[in-house]
Amino acid sequence: MNGNRARVDARDKVMGAPLFAADRVPDGLAHAALATATIDRGRIAALDTARAEAVPGVRLVLTRLGEDELRTAGFLMAGGYAFQSFQPLTSDRIAYRGQPVALVVADDPVAATHAAELVEARYEAEPHAVRIDDPGATVVLQQEAIPLPFLADVVVGDADAELAKAEVRVEAVYEHPSQNSAPMELIGAVVQWRGDTLVVHEGTQNAASIRHGLAHQLGIDAERVEVVSPYTGGGFGQKNSLQPHIGPLAIAARRLGRPVKLVLTRPQVFHQASFRPVSRHRISLGADASGRLLAAVHEADQQTSRHDLFPATFTEVTSRLYGVPAFRGRQRLVQTDVQTPGYMRAPFEHPGAWAMECAVDELAHAAGADPVELRLANDTTHDPVTGKPFSSRHVAECLQRGAELFGWAKRRPEPAQWIASDGSQVGWGVAIGAYPAASTPAVARAVAYPDGRVGVEVDGHEMGQGIRSAITLLVADLMGVPANRVTVGLGDTRVATQHLTAGSWGTSSALPAVHAAILKLRETLGGRRPTGAPVAVSASNGLPEPLQERARAGQVALAGPVWDDFVAYSFIAHFVEVRVAAGTRRIRVPRVVSVADCGRVASPVTAASQVRGGVVWGLGAALREGLEVDERYGGFVNATLEEYPVTVNADVARIDVEFIDRPDPLLNPVGVKGLGEVSMVGVAAAASNAIFHATGRRVRRLPITIADLL
Repeated sequence: MNGNRARVDARDKVMGAPLFAADRVPDGLAHAALATATIDRGRIAALDTARAEAVPGVRLVLTRLGEDELRTAGFLMAGGYAFQSFQPLTSDRIAYRGQPVALVVADDPVAATHAAELVEARYEAEPHAVRIDDPGATVVLQQEAIPLPFLADVVVGDADAELAKAEVRVEAVYEHPSQNSAPMELIGAVVQWRGDTLVVHEGTQNAASIRHGLAHQLGIDAERVEVVSPYTGGGFGQKNSLQPHIGPLAIAARRLGRPVKLVLTRPQVFHQASFRPVSRHRISLGADASGRLLAAVHEADQQTSRHDLFPATFTEVTSRLYGVPAFRGRQRLVQTDVQTPGYMRAPFEHPGAWAMECAVDELAHAAGADPVELRLANDTTHDPVTGKPFSSRHVAECLQRGAELFGWAKRRPEPAQWIASDGSQVGWGVAIGAYPAASTPAVARAVAYPDGRVGVEVDGHEMGQGIRSAITLLVADLMGVPANRVTVGLGDTRVATQHLTAGSWGTSSALPAVHAAILKLRETLGGRRPTGAPVAVSASNGLPEPLQERARAGQVALAGPVWDDFVAYSFIAHFVEVRVAAGTRRIRVPRVVSVADCGRVASPVTAASQVRGGVVWGLGAALREGLEVDERYGGFVNATLEEYPVTVNADVARIDVEFIDRPDPLLNPVGVKGLGEVSMVGVAAAASNAIFHATGRRVRRLPITIADLL
């Protein structure tokens, strides 16, 4: 790979040059720690902070803030700014275990942590529900509870009538556990006042929501809030909005006249931030004798909190994986006593596609069809929901190229018939994935300097996905300058709105704005360098003004995947080999092949890294990850990385990645579609299908463990 195409911030990152939020150490810094609830539901009857306040170095203990001092910021998906509408420290209510009940600020982190442990609370507990089948859980039909068109049931044709006529039918229930994003960078912030201006350093995917949410909470103008987040150490959806600790930190900093830092512990991240909720999927498929799909039904139940309805969109993708003429989707929300769940990488697409693609594998087996050939036979060029053409869809090429690279032609069709020389059972599985190609408003400012440097400031956050590299390479190509002469500003509300970067729309939103700004800059320069002052221009990615207004206000502003003349998705195909040990039944994955259709590949090195990372995540979901709830007190009993087993280096072998690399000019002038999320979609299904092929045992819940195969 040409060094000019490599990751532009690679050396800085491995050398520790970038400053993350908690790396900031301003003068006079105080440190905060949280005391948290030990029950799942009820109210605080009494709170004793005397021992905490007596610890040397403790400067402040906050236990209750009035509504005039700190308002709720509202749920992000209901027109607000925060990951949930419930704001701790503003009432005596306990809504979930691990909820903050006091904020302690001290001169050093040791004193703050010790003092927080000395806060004594007495509770009046109430009955709670932690599982979706618990008696106290409340079930609502999503399309009735949230009557918005994009959250309605997906219905095409008469799926039930077609199922009744089908020659081959499959019906099964698939259960997906709750999971935690567990990003390397813990959630935390450094908050300080500079006169009347509030400055927040927070690792985030959505600086705009923090800015406007805090302004709303504190009753100040958003122009008086600056949020700086040039680097985020992993987000995966968990850092997509205002966190509940930042408002209280701002109040503490104002009262003390000092900057204040808070970094949550790992168990606190598990209990105070969003997580992937439990979901249950009932899939029914009907096909003719050859395996040609006639109908599909996908009914999903998803966990949510008491105080917010976290919307599900499983069927948005499962209805579009294949050209199914009749489809019925139904989504229900089950309210339990937890913090509001949220968006964890491929939030609905991963669990939904896992269930659907396992069912498709079951259909192939029932029909006696090859799993790749069955998928190819059910491909389509038009969206089965709207009838519009796809802007681009290269699923067939992904499957064909993946099969070639993997050696699929050598696969033995019957399960539990392939034994390796060491006695382990060998299985090969395949699955496809899809993810909506959406966009959000973005504005870019491009500057040309007399010394040949080019600077770009744009809406977007660098969470490790490589958006800085993609932007740099585009600017270098368009301006004809080396990549090391390009600088990129991201994640700073002082230079751009910094709307939410998530949902695989970060690069596909930022690059068109940068592209437009650079073309405008070239036109302004007329082929010459500036001779005096720098030349600066601005441009947007051209989305409608109402969406731009929402983005500027810090609210979610999305366009797509259904556009006026087409429907846009990214696609991928995964091939997985597993080995199941004869005695221990330990599951190994010696190799994976993944081929992606993400439009133009803007940054080859970081794109391949994204896919490999998504595959690792998918293998973790298939074989390792799952939160275990505490039925007695609520919360999670495995809320540390010692007990929540994510995939590590020893679990990963060979992962081969290729791209179709065909630009999608209908979607945007640069031709890029999203990649980060689709890279995970289908991996768990391919692994599950491989385990069935190896053992003949179909496991319909995740993770699949040794116990399932004994």
